[in-house]
Amino acid sequence: MGENLKTKHTRDCMICGKELIYFEDYREAECIYCHKKFKSNVNCLDGHYVCDTCHSMDGVELIESYCRETDKTNPLEIAIELMKSPSINMHGPEHHFLVPAVLITSYYNILDKKDVKTKKLAVAKNRAKDIKGGFCGFYGNCGAAVGAGMYISIISGASPLTKDSWGLANLMTGTALITMAKIGGPRCCKRNSFIAIEEATKFTDEFLNVKLYDYRALSPICSFRLRNRECLKDECPYYRR
Repeated sequence: MGENLKTKHTRDCMICGKELIYFEDYREAECIYCHKKFKSNVNCLDGHYVCDTCHSMDGVELIESYCRETDKTNPLEIAIELMKSPSINMHGPEHHFLVPAVLITSYYNILDKKDVKTKKLAVAKNRAKDIKGGFCGFYGNCGAAVGAGMYISIISGASPLTKDSWGLANLMTGTALITMAKIGGPRCCKRNSFIAIEEATKFTDEFLNVKLYDYRALSPICSFRLRNRECLKDECPYYRR
């Protein structure tokens, strides 16, 4: 077991790389890293369990640090650079922070408000902790779509008591979810992150009159397909042979 802990796999089980098994019910599981006990509906074929916090810890810190320092304005470019890091798993809750982080970074870099960007990234990081892994299948609400809604909420100052900004944040989440739902499952954190970023870019242009990048001319090509056992291939808009 000690040898396994030295190698972190970036797809399926972080410990051994074997397939993850999901359950409808919740069972008690002990995180192999922090040894805290949780109610979980997932483990791997060998019974390993890693809690959401430990699963995304390195990736979340990388996302915040990179976004805080970069001057880049294209959220897709920022996202893909981050996704190439070994700290970002093929699937995982770090994507729930990655989506709002790259959008916030793009928005405030374009507006040349980098001091505001740093504060907003910290807000997004804190909020993203509440979005569980497996949210898409078990709650019917993909964390990447929630991340897009979170982005609009943060830059518009939405709260449970606001009017227009409340509507915009929820409309953003719903718009991203509808696009994801039309493609269908199984989940892919890369595909859904791309969708959320693209839909948020269109939304920002339409409702806030800020163009994050030329979304009519540029669509990402996925370079992560070989790491995804459940890749939809030709059914995915970002797949190229």
